[in-house]
Amino acid sequence: MYNFGFLYKIPTYEFARNSRSIKAYKASPARHGSSQFQLRQYAEATLGSGSLRQAVLLPEGEDMNEWLAVNTVDFYNQINMLYGTVTEFCSPQSCPEMKATDEYEYLWQDSDKFKRPTKLSAPDYIEHLMNWVQAYFENESVFPSKIGVPFPSDFPHIIRTVFKRLFRVYAHIYCHHFEVITQLGMQPHLNTSLKHFVYFAKEFDLIERDDLGPLNDFIDRMLAEGKNK
Repeated sequence: MYNFGFLYKIPTYEFARNSRSIKAYKASPARHGSSQFQLRQYAEATLGSGSLRQAVLLPEGEDMNEWLAVNTVDFYNQINMLYGTVTEFCSPQSCPEMKATDEYEYLWQDSDKFKRPTKLSAPDYIEHLMNWVQAYFENESVFPSKIGVPFPSDFPHIIRTVFKRLFRVYAHIYCHHFEVITQLGMQPHLNTSLKHFVYFAKEFDLIERDDLGPLNDFIDRMLAEGKNK
């Protein structure tokens, strides 16, 4: 139904974002020699090699929760910036519901204001989502920034929930704003970001196939072609 052609190119995000987009989250600067600093350097180096399959693998001897944390922040920023390119075209009027295809509408729920699943416009849903994720990042009991402070025992479960919800932004962009993405020349960046996200999610069992529903066929083709690269 959708023709999302893709290129395997590591994206560099250097474009200006619409003022309605959420501010990128900046993690506390990691100190030289710290685990977070070394993991971020490793991630950048492996991405620079051009192999997304290798880039997602847990570095030997490193803590999995640290690796999940570093990469989750990076994916959040990627998705946030990609959505920032289409915010001018994603309004409560043009996107009154947070949908992918007609079969997939996403309702917002949290532990604060929306205790029951609630219909929101796409921009409102995404704003609540990004703020909800950032609240986790800023919570030291969930994303500790100090060396030696342990992650909570349910950290992988939290990350699974974050990934499940972040994917919905990809799904909305592909199904409702792909033409704009193509016109802006952002198609290679979007496709590479999604491919990286899916490889990482599959490597650490962070998302169910059913949750990829609106893009499953496209993702299957993308990964199958990637095997031949």
